[in-house]
Amino acid sequence: MNRQRVSRISRSLTVPRPLKVAEDLEHAHILDRPARGLAGAVLRVLPPGRLKDILHGVPLGHPAHPPLTDLPVGCWMAATVLDFLPDTERATQVLLAVGLAGAVPVALTGAADWSSLHIEQQRVGVAHSVGTVAATGLFAASLIARVRGRTRQGKTLGLAGLVALFGGTYLGGHLAFRLGAGASHAESITHLGPLGWHDLCPLDELPEGWPVHRSLGYISLFVLRYGEDVHVLADRCSHLDGPLHQGRMVRVDDEICVICPWHGSTFQVSDGTVVHGPATGRQPAFETRILESGMIQVRPAR
Repeated sequence: MNRQRVSRISRSLTVPRPLKVAEDLEHAHILDRPARGLAGAVLRVLPPGRLKDILHGVPLGHPAHPPLTDLPVGCWMAATVLDFLPDTERATQVLLAVGLAGAVPVALTGAADWSSLHIEQQRVGVAHSVGTVAATGLFAASLIARVRGRTRQGKTLGLAGLVALFGGTYLGGHLAFRLGAGASHAESITHLGPLGWHDLCPLDELPEGWPVHRSLGYISLFVLRYGEDVHVLADRCSHLDGPLHQGRMVRVDDEICVICPWHGSTFQVSDGTVVHGPATGRQPAFETRILESGMIQVRPAR
């Protein structure tokens, strides 16, 4: 038995089947064309702006999509459980209807987030949406059947919807936890706080009005000198790791801001506040001071 075959056998024994399916979807290039087409359609319907920021969850400080899924998933699971109890048909119908109503904002927020992901994440997202759309359709059909008096058929459709829902939500979990969609990708800097001020670089090394990359130990920094002020942020965009020092500088409401070159997240350089998504988490920022020697020192902003 050769080494390559041993490797394949070992992998098949150690990787759970659902995980292997999800990982294979990450590399399923056949999904690229529909993913790009759908992403383009979403961007046309939901262009960057206030509405899309709300759908991303910018006012909340974290993505709006994941917590919104609790309503339809909870309602539909409860409805399926009630199907095994007597005299619960009316309550089951109410739960199905509430779940369908809750699926609308879930779909909108999910589409907004998905349109601003890397292609590997979008491939998994396409399959995730197929599962959740199928589940929504089956639960809708279940409700219609029940209203028409076909309770047994409604229960069967409800169980099928639950199976599709489990498949779709598993892929959603893979997106969120394995691929990091929605999690903050900015480097943590809070542990540096108790250590006080840190030397960064001499002031005369920084160009005027042009962002540059500097390092503080293993942490990458975005550094902008503007007049006598020096603004420092963590360089890795909290959305998906984009290099902010390669971004474009703009003014928004008279505040100097940087636009991430990857997906367009916009941050105030003074304190890392999110101005526009898809990022939802504040970019870690640093306080700065300039010593008489011209050395710039930084520490995490409080």
